[in-house]
Amino acid sequence: MDVSIYASFLPHSDPEASLAFYRDALGFEVRNDVGKGTMRWITVGPPGQPGTSLLLAPPAADPGVTDDERRVISQMMAKGTYGWILLASKTLDETFGRVRDSGAEVIQEPTEQPYGVRDCAFRDPAGNMVRIQEVR
Repeated sequence: MDVSIYASFLPHSDPEASLAFYRDALGFEVRNDVGKGTMRWITVGPPGQPGTSLLLAPPAADPGVTDDERRVISQMMAKGTYGWILLASKTLDETFGRVRDSGAEVIQEPTEQPYGVRDCAFRDPAGNMVRIQEVR
């Protein structure tokens, strides 16, 4: 079989703040930006990796989600327990410094974990957990 990950989804609550985080702090390319206001779908991805993208989408846009579910999603996003992603960097300390200096909420500075990886963690503007693992 030939299966790859093409895109993954994370919710956003503020498209401009999400752009500032993923484009400006992490250096991702903007591949698509459709919609208006808070109802924008923004596709970003790492430079040089056109086959891998992250879709930042408004969670309220899904017509199959009830008002009660939207409320729960909003509460979980505010607590940082709804969405998360694991990224990787060959230059973890440099990446950490750039993201920290952008004003992102630092959850964990670069740390050697007992399970054999070195990583750090931030929250994006929507509250999503963004962990960045060092590539060795």
